[in-house]
Amino acid sequence: MRTTGTILAGLVVAMALLSLAWTPYDPTALDPAHTLLRPSGAHPLGTDDYGRDILSMILAGARTTLYAGVVAVVVAALAGVPLGVAAGMWRGWPSDVLMRGSDLLLAFPAVLLAILLAAAFGASTATAMTAVGIATVPLFARVARAATLQVMTREYILAARAAGRRAPGVAARHVLPNIASPLLIQASAAFAIAILAEASLSYLGLGAQPPTPSWGRMLHDAQPHLFTAPRLAVWPGLAIAVAVLGFNLLGDGVRDARDLT
Repeated sequence: MRTTGTILAGLVVAMALLSLAWTPYDPTALDPAHTLLRPSGAHPLGTDDYGRDILSMILAGARTTLYAGVVAVVVAALAGVPLGVAAGMWRGWPSDVLMRGSDLLLAFPAVLLAILLAAAFGASTATAMTAVGIATVPLFARVARAATLQVMTREYILAARAAGRRAPGVAARHVLPNIASPLLIQASAAFAIAILAEASLSYLGLGAQPPTPSWGRMLHDAQPHLFTAPRLAVWPGLAIAVAVLGFNLLGDGVRDARDLT
């Protein structure tokens, strides 16, 4: 499972890196003379209704996908992990206040947050993924708190406290290194969620804006041609499925490897 996930996730990363150096055509260039071409030697996946090369757009869209995942996971981890660690180290009402505060974010769906942020700052991938990251903060906070509670029962924590080490030092030196594994698993799962969310929000016009290549935007543009040229939706849909499956399997594989150790 971990091998399959690594291969699929690695494929997406390889596509993004390749697109930085080379694509068959400019993914944003319009060519009205060559619209809706079928797959051929010149255009292996065909062209869309604007004459853009589908393969080039798929490759460039991988960059948008990875960027979206990184932004969402970083936002969620930077807010959720310190919150969960603090809640795990401080027992009693401080812990309850911190966790109930993070749970309030569950009342605001990612799409609603994306709409609010888009209205305030304009629709973009960064705005949409910031909304997804904020909505995912409670997941990281819960994982971090649960793992911290386990670590806090260890003898080396008692020794550190007996030596007079303060809470920030204990958290940085002893807690965070020992909860990295479950956080990595959560990050992989959140990355897959972010990829799907980016595609959904771009489909709705709240994510990547033209001419930035995006798999979700490609699905939106393929709507009028679902029956006449279904390949326009098949390729970005397949790319999204591979990316989501790859990062989900990668997270499952890491978790299984951790359970065996």
